Amino acid sequence: MTETRNDEIRPRGAPARPVVTLETTLGAIEVELWPDKAPVTVRNFLKYLDDGFYDGTIFHRVIEGFMIQAGGFTPGMVRKPTRPPIANEAGPALENDRGTVGMARTSAPHSATSQFFINTVDNRFLNPEDPDGDGVGYCVFGRVIAGLDVVDRIAAVKTGRSGSHSDVPVEPVIVQRARRATT
Repeated sequence: MTETRNDEIRPRGAPARPVVTLETTLGAIEVELWPDKAPVTVRNFLKYLDDGFYDGTIFHRVIEGFMIQAGGFTPGMVRKPTRPPIANEAGPALENDRGTVGMARTSAPHSATSQFFINTVDNRFLNPEDPDGDGVGYCVFGRVIAGLDVVDRIAAVKTGRSGSHSDVPVEPVIVQRARRATT
């Protein structure tokens, strides 16, 4: 017998996946993480989370019809120092669909540190096997299970430039607190 949660099948008795809550200035977002599919990425994310790293960071890149990105800057676009990059665990079973959470990186495949994004639409070109992408892909490591309406509100904010950065919300959208959800 199986339990179904958010289109994922998990055998009865299997360990529950970690759930984190991002309390933002526009509402709360709950994310289920997938350590069974992206163990290095989930471990990395949870280390930043447990250290309080994400508290006070902003959604610094918001592109309507694409994604919202956070986890690297505080208000005023002040970059936070990070730990070394991790290996990219992108794979064909981890698709960048609406509501999934992925690791942001530079053009270097194994450059992800703390920044993450939430896909606001299906972004197949971010998958490793998509011929329109870079062939490497972006690692998906979880899915929004509550607060997709908050994600959509963030995606709709007015954006502009801040120094050399574009697509920055004019009014900061702050991650006030990021914690493991309690059950």
